[in-house]
Amino acid sequence: MSKIPDIVPVSDFRQDTAAVLKRLQAGSGPLVVTQRGRAVAVMQSIEAYEKLENERELLRLLRQASARSPLERVTAWKAS
Repeated sequence: MSKIPDIVPVSDFRQDTAAVLKRLQAGSGPLVVTQRGRAVAVMQSIEAYEKLENERELLRLLRQASARSPLERVTAWKAS
């Protein structure tokens, strides 16, 4: 079950940007920025972003490896 994200109206973000950034740095998870009641952006800490990018790269590499034939996988493994 996914966690309900924190929501920050764009007006609150404008008025107290420093506090919103502190919330992100505290690791509370991503923040959804809304404008006129609709989600317009998602903000996350740089640490969370880097972690997601690393996981995405790992998944890309795993997908490439699984697309190879078994013989290609063995040959690549022996070469490393």
